[in-house]
Amino acid sequence: MEKTTIQINQATLERLKQMKNFERQSYDDVLNNLLDNTDEEVLSAEEITEIQQGLEDIKKGKVSSIESVAKELGVKLE
Repeated sequence: MEKTTIQINQATLERLKQMKNFERQSYDDVLNNLLDNTDEEVLSAEEITEIQQGLEDIKKGKVSSIESVAKELGVKLE
């Protein structure tokens, strides 16, 4: 296996150490476990468009308070 060196912060190293399943587990295994268990959700073009529209609405002040939305939906806030 070809090896390489990467630079990470000390705090990141400590976090990786805590993720080891056993003391002699390699960081390559730890990182691969993390990558394998990460949901790689790709947004559709429609979702991206909807997000952009929402951001534009916010910039234009087209927003509603949580209280008014809750009232409209008949939800009681506590």
